[in-house]
Amino acid sequence: MRQPVEDFQNLVALFFARAVEGGDKPFLWRKRDGAWTPISWREAAEQVASLARGLQRIGLSPGDRVMLVSENRPEWCIADLAIMAAGCVTVPTYTTNTERDHLHILENSDARAVIVSTDKLARTLMPAVMRSSTADLLIGIDPLRFGQSGAVGFHQYADLVADGADVAALAAEATADRDALACIIYTSGTGGSPRGVMQHHGAILHNVEGCRDVIREDFGEGDEVFLSFLPLSHAYEHSGGQFFPIGVGGQIYYAEGLEKLASNIEEVRPTIMVVVPRLFEVLRQRISKAIEKQGGLAPKLMARAVALGARELDGGLRLVDRPLDWLLDATVRRKVQAKFGGRIKALVSGGAPLNPEVGAFFHGLGLTLLQGYGQTEAAPVISCNRPKAGIKMDTVGPPLKNTTVRIADDGEILVQGPLVMKGYWRNDAETARVLKDGWLHTGDIGHIDGSGRIVITDRKKDLIVNDKGENVAPQRIEGMLTLQPEIFQAMVSGDKRPYLVGLVVPDPEWATEWARQTGGRADADDPAFRAAVSAAVDRVNRDLSVTEKVRRVTITDQPFTIDNEMLTPSMKIRRHVIRAAFGDRLEALYRS
Repeated sequence: MRQPVEDFQNLVALFFARAVEGGDKPFLWRKRDGAWTPISWREAAEQVASLARGLQRIGLSPGDRVMLVSENRPEWCIADLAIMAAGCVTVPTYTTNTERDHLHILENSDARAVIVSTDKLARTLMPAVMRSSTADLLIGIDPLRFGQSGAVGFHQYADLVADGADVAALAAEATADRDALACIIYTSGTGGSPRGVMQHHGAILHNVEGCRDVIREDFGEGDEVFLSFLPLSHAYEHSGGQFFPIGVGGQIYYAEGLEKLASNIEEVRPTIMVVVPRLFEVLRQRISKAIEKQGGLAPKLMARAVALGARELDGGLRLVDRPLDWLLDATVRRKVQAKFGGRIKALVSGGAPLNPEVGAFFHGLGLTLLQGYGQTEAAPVISCNRPKAGIKMDTVGPPLKNTTVRIADDGEILVQGPLVMKGYWRNDAETARVLKDGWLHTGDIGHIDGSGRIVITDRKKDLIVNDKGENVAPQRIEGMLTLQPEIFQAMVSGDKRPYLVGLVVPDPEWATEWARQTGGRADADDPAFRAAVSAAVDRVNRDLSVTEKVRRVTITDQPFTIDNEMLTPSMKIRRHVIRAAFGDRLEALYRS
């Protein structure tokens, strides 16, 4: 019998207990030489204990912060748990971060050590480590090639886990309470610099408990299999794709990459997948094209399946629909389900808003799609749809167990409960802005429907959430653009989109001088003028991460002013007014 998650005070104790229960059963899987190879629960526990002792041996003390820079792989999970088992605090960071991003997080967190997976990732990271005032230890999961160490002590992951350790002794030391800090996950702030969200053990345990109840309520308990492919540095995958599987004693397979995801799904046959809306949109296109190619009855059956699915979500099937529904189960739905391995219980969508039409499409094809809602500041899951409660694709479901949600007078969604962060790391001003009397002010606008489900209608804050669920602070990018002599004003856009685009107003003085020197026309119809403005955007892109880069821009000579209501009296841009005026041109950047 599996010990309930509610019994545990910290994530380390939960893991070691699950390792005892799991024993020699497989836990973590990776693909090597074309074959999936497992690490058992027992082996993982031994590696966690050995690495934790190794971290202590090289000088790390309880409370020290350890940055973790790695793609998804078994060592990510083992390192994360070992950092916490050593009494330290994990600081996950994106593999796409720039040197400047790494340096900001190192300096802000005062990280003592960095664990990095590959030599390639270390090349971007090392200049930041060398410039850091606190980081003096670097641990390479794969062998790292450096000519000399200088002020930074280098260690190999393999050496630190080679000595072995007493698992039971280390498990006995896992006495941190639920309020203890587990990790600092950095998220983009609307003011520019990333903010470190302090997630405590109890917040993540709350998410594990709540998510387990959602699955158990509708699907029962079983041997769950997860396929991990979203970045583990993101709170969504960290809680949902790592600690939730640990909580239910599941297996975790690490995908080989997005390009091999479809084949990995068929091979692994997951029971639960944590995904973002962009994946569903891509899969819908692929499924639709594949069925259209079959010809004959297949496209018609798919269309009928989608129509019935929408009808079921909207109020239920009629008696006359049942025979066709059974036929679709035996034909098109069975084939689609086979593409997902044939045993999928639920696809859980989060990280960004899901188009209800996409959700209805997959529901009609026989796949259970649960849309959730959350924020890094809430560990991150706040709510999730449940099949038994009735799925509505335009909602994000009722709150998780032991989570209180209310709507403020201005429509903002407020959250209270053990999931809410203790605050932002070393940022009292931002903490006070979003945490008031124990309530997390989400910045999202919405309401609660008659069945207790949260409906999000707008976003109070200006944070862009792309189609992969990654957060981007537009003000920072816009500020960098307007520092260029060629650009007077700028607004970037990209909500629910694969990349950012922008609207720029050229600087009138620069434009006049450019026309004088080149003899060209200082307007958007002149290719040379467009190229000169684009060159300014390219300069900014060099200092931005992949997610932040502005891929395309449209130029306008209409400035943002108070008179045309595109600027507030305090000179802040009014995004909704600008989108109303230039929305078609911004949308066209994704089509042409």
